[in-house]
Amino acid sequence: MRVAIAGAGAVGRSVALELIDNGHEILLIDKAPASIRSDLVPDAQWLLADACELSSLEEAQLETCDVVIASTGDDKANLVISLLAKTEFSVPRTVGRVNHPANEWLFGDSWGVDVSVSTPRIMSALVEEAVTVGDLVRLFTFRQSNTNLVELTMPDDSPHIGHRVADIPWPQDVVLVAILRDNAIQTPDSDRSLEAGDELLFVSPEDAEHDLGQLLSPKKAS
Repeated sequence: MRVAIAGAGAVGRSVALELIDNGHEILLIDKAPASIRSDLVPDAQWLLADACELSSLEEAQLETCDVVIASTGDDKANLVISLLAKTEFSVPRTVGRVNHPANEWLFGDSWGVDVSVSTPRIMSALVEEAVTVGDLVRLFTFRQSNTNLVELTMPDDSPHIGHRVADIPWPQDVVLVAILRDNAIQTPDSDRSLEAGDELLFVSPEDAEHDLGQLLSPKKAS
C-alpha cells in the first residue's frame, strides 16, 4: 500500500516508521526544509513541497496513493490537503489530524476527510479509560457511519457478571468486538462469559451508548 503523509514533523515521522515496519510504501511531504530529515526515516520517499498546492500533489503522484494522511500542525492545511486528495486525485482513504478540538466538527465528508484523529480527544479518552470503571469511554469516531469505538470496564456489581455473551440483550446495532482480560485479547465468542474487570470494546451508534452503559453498569449510567 502506498501512503502519502503530509507533515514530516514528529507525528508524521512516527506514523511513517510504523507503516514502513508493516511493509507499506511511504512518501513524506513537507514545505519546511528543516523538516526534511531523511536520515530519521531512511526507507521513506521524501518531497520538499507545499502539500496545499495542487502542483505539489501532482508532483507527488497522489493519484497512485491508497491513503493520504494530513498530519501537519495546522488544521486549515490538513483540511485543504484532505479535500484536494479526495476531489482532485480520488484517493480512496484520507485521514486528517485534528489539532484543536474546536475544529473537530469540520473534519468530515464535506472536507474530504474519511477518518479524523483528534489528539486531544484520544489523550483525554485514554486518561478516562485508565481511571474509570463502569463508565463508557468514547475512544474513536467513525464519521461515515456515525458510530464510535467505545470502551467499558466491567464493574464488580454489574448485573451481567458471569453471563454468556450470547445471553446478554445488547442494544440494537451494538457490536462487541474484543474483550481485554489479563493482558490478553479474548474473542467475544457467544459462549464466553464476562468477568469483573474485563475491558470491553464495542462499535456502537452514538444513540445506543446510554443504553449500553445502562445495561452493563446501571448505577453509573443512571
